Amino acid sequence: MRLTIRDIQKMVADSIPIPMLTAYDATSARLSDLAGVPMILVGDSLGMVVQGHPDPIPVTLEHIIYHCQIVMRVTTRPFVVGDMPFMSYNVSPEQAIHNAARLMQEGRVNAVKMEGGEYLAPTIARIVQSGIPVMGHVGLTPQSVNKLGGMRLQGKDVESARQVLRDAKAVQDAGAFAIVLEAIPAPLAKIVTEKLVIPTIGIGAGADCDGQVQVFHDLLGLFEEFVPRHAKQYIQLAPLIRDAISSYVAEVEGRQFPDEDHSFSMKEDILAALRAEEV
Repeated sequence: MRLTIRDIQKMVADSIPIPMLTAYDATSARLSDLAGVPMILVGDSLGMVVQGHPDPIPVTLEHIIYHCQIVMRVTTRPFVVGDMPFMSYNVSPEQAIHNAARLMQEGRVNAVKMEGGEYLAPTIARIVQSGIPVMGHVGLTPQSVNKLGGMRLQGKDVESARQVLRDAKAVQDAGAFAIVLEAIPAPLAKIVTEKLVIPTIGIGAGADCDGQVQVFHDLLGLFEEFVPRHAKQYIQLAPLIRDAISSYVAEVEGRQFPDEDHSFSMKEDILAALRAEEV
């Protein structure tokens, strides 16, 4: 049975940290479900780890819907959140409501996630009032990478730290059920978590958040081009996969694969009849 917002809130009330993981396809989603991950984010990070872009800007709503459909199809337990991609909610509250509704109806997710603080609060409120659960996202907002000048730590000085606090409070007051805190100093994340009622999910925000979210490919060591400081590689699969593929290439080129164990035979009388046929 799929988890609900109430289940997530109960984890926080019971002081059980929330492990959240991204997933984008049937394999990553199914494995995450079987491993007991309670929350899955179909993140616009797929732009980098699946599509090969340097940032999430090229990801469209149709891309997110497609991947959400896959994740929802193969999972039974996790609470699944779909990312609202770049410029899918910034034009107007009406545009945001329309696209959030598409993500819920077509993607079949349990909630949507949106990047932004005080300026976005009125839009979040409208979406929540429409019956769509919203997870907020403040601190480093990757969709604003060009405005920020790169994927940089946020909230380092007094004023920017105060802005993170204001943003988080505004998102909570707008009705978000949880909020992602990305790439902010751990002590600041602790203060935000203490001041908010809703769960905080950290990524590069220290250990005092109510939960943590990591990218599937980072956790498994699949994405070697860049490893963020906040990402812990629990295994390095990329070298193992590369070695396995190299072995396959060598065996095919050396006519070692396929062998008898990986081939299908025929009865001798059928073979004899076929050999006797004139072509």
